[in-house]
Amino acid sequence: MRSVPTAVAIFLLALPAAPAALAGEPVDSAQAVIERQIDAFLHDDATAAYSFASPTIREKFPDETSFFDMVKRGYGPVYRPGNFAFGRSKVSGGTVLQEVLITGSDGKDWTLIYQVVRQPDGSYKINGVHMQPAAPGSDI
Repeated sequence: MRSVPTAVAIFLLALPAAPAALAGEPVDSAQAVIERQIDAFLHDDATAAYSFASPTIREKFPDETSFFDMVKRGYGPVYRPGNFAFGRSKVSGGTVLQEVLITGSDGKDWTLIYQVVRQPDGSYKINGVHMQPAAPGSDI
């Protein structure tokens, strides 16, 4: 009988941590999708890269070739990043806004805001990217 109270105590101790773990899940999921899409671009895998696009993006670019060409032409730092890091994020309902700091292959720094939306099946898809040159920071 002693094992039951111990099990209950362990369960109760775990409860306060559960909401915190769930709070990070949308951001973790969005970041994973972004990383996987960038990896697909780096490997010239148009099929994989296109698989992370939301239905809204797929309406605008109905096949992986047109999508891949658009990214190559308009989002060079995403297509061929020198490196990247995640910045701030914001969750609102089923949407994650994720800041990504990217250095393009030409050495220029960019700040991107990804809009990643939760789909009816629970997955997350990239619904848009706003890209702007990064403002220079102060000298160290």
